[in-house]
Parts: sequence; C-alpha cells; structure tokens
Amino acid sequence: MDTGPATGEATGEAAVERLRAVSLALPAVAERVSHGEPTWFAGAGRRARVFVMLADHHHDDRLAFWCPAAAGAQEFLIAEDPARFFRPPYVGHRGWVGVRLDVAPVDWPRIEDLVADAHALVGG
Repeated sequence: MDTGPATGEATGEAAVERLRAVSLALPAVAERVSHGEPTWFAGAGRRARVFVMLADHHHDDRLAFWCPAAAGAQEFLIAEDPARFFRPPYVGHRGWVGVRLDVAPVDWPRIEDLVADAHALVGG
C-alpha cells in the first residue's frame, strides 16, 4: 500500500483505490467517469443513480468524495467534525455530504457505512 511518510495513512492514489473497492463491493454498481471524476452508479441502465462521486478537481486542494446522506446527516456530520466533512457545491443543498480522504486518520469503517447508506438511498 502506498503510504504517507510519517502517518502511515494511505496517500491519494491508495485512498481512491480503497474507495473504489468499497463502492464496487456493493450490488449492481458500475463505475464511469462523470464530470471528469470517477463516479459510482447503483442500478442498471437509465435507472442507474450516482451514489459516490470522487471530488479531486473542484477548484480546491482537498481529496474527497461526495455522497447522498439521510435527512439531517449532513448537518450532524459537519457539526461533529468540520475538518473531515463538508457541504459540497452543486449537490450540498440536496443533503449530500462531502467526505475528505486526505485528513488523517481516515476512518474507513465509517466511510464504508456512509457509502453503503448512500447506495441504499439511491435504491441500489
């Protein structure tokens, strides 16, 4: 695994690969590039819906992903840990949450839960 120099945390490429593995482990998931980023869709054909979108090139310096969250979860997560969670542009007003992958230590069990919840929310 590619790790950072002092923290032992996964670097950007390793974090993206782990997010990919977490997302693709769920049923009926496909990965496609959307808006220039790896994006994971739940469902098939025209009914497929985005449930995770990598956010690495959105005019800031953070490596993160965006996903839909249950009502009230966005506000709770941001209040709990504003260094790790944020309201993403474009979709934040619909309750999506941004999750940083570049803030050590990365809480992979929590990320796995958020991704699974997002998958369930879109009907995966």
